[in-house]
Amino acid sequence: MSEPQWLTWARDVQAIAQNGLTFCQNPYDRERYEQLRKLAARMIGALGQGDPDSVLGLLENEKGYATPKLDVRGAVFNERGQILMVREAIDQDRWTLPGGWADVNYTTAENTLKEVLEESGYTAEIVRLAALWDRNRQGHPPDIYSCAKVFYLCRLTGGSPSVDNLETSGIGWFSRDELPDDLSLTRLLPHQLQRMFDHHAQPDLATDYD
Repeated sequence: MSEPQWLTWARDVQAIAQNGLTFCQNPYDRERYEQLRKLAARMIGALGQGDPDSVLGLLENEKGYATPKLDVRGAVFNERGQILMVREAIDQDRWTLPGGWADVNYTTAENTLKEVLEESGYTAEIVRLAALWDRNRQGHPPDIYSCAKVFYLCRLTGGSPSVDNLETSGIGWFSRDELPDDLSLTRLLPHQLQRMFDHHAQPDLATDYD
């Protein structure tokens, strides 16, 4: 799935508007940047078949210099070479790797281990950084935000399965030949999941990036 060109343009317009509103002092310039932000919301709303007012509300919450958001994922393997996956409650119980938006005051590695524990009940340790990908270039469904996806290869250290009813509705361990088909594609793509098995099997494999 390739990202539509109009969404890239709208995201650029939004970033220009947000950066301008962050740094400019001239009230007339601020008015122009606010108009640009409204234009970006109308583009996303109209071309994406959404509500422009709702989109504008989301864009107005973005403050400071426009930068990509961070999504962290933990590829946790057990001694049998199986990978830990969880069902995403807000995405019709589809499967993904434990993870989510990175919280402030934590490193990306700390965030990853925290998400693993909160969503599955298991503890893990970081083995190495497996991949740093741009979501919009990986083939995920289009989204209004720019996002960097951070995948860590992890080793199971303990814990027991525990479902977080607010975020996850199920937990499972899967080998490479029995992976689920119903993935939460906004969070995880089939080729990304396969790549985590590559990293587990080949310890000297270089970190992936785009």
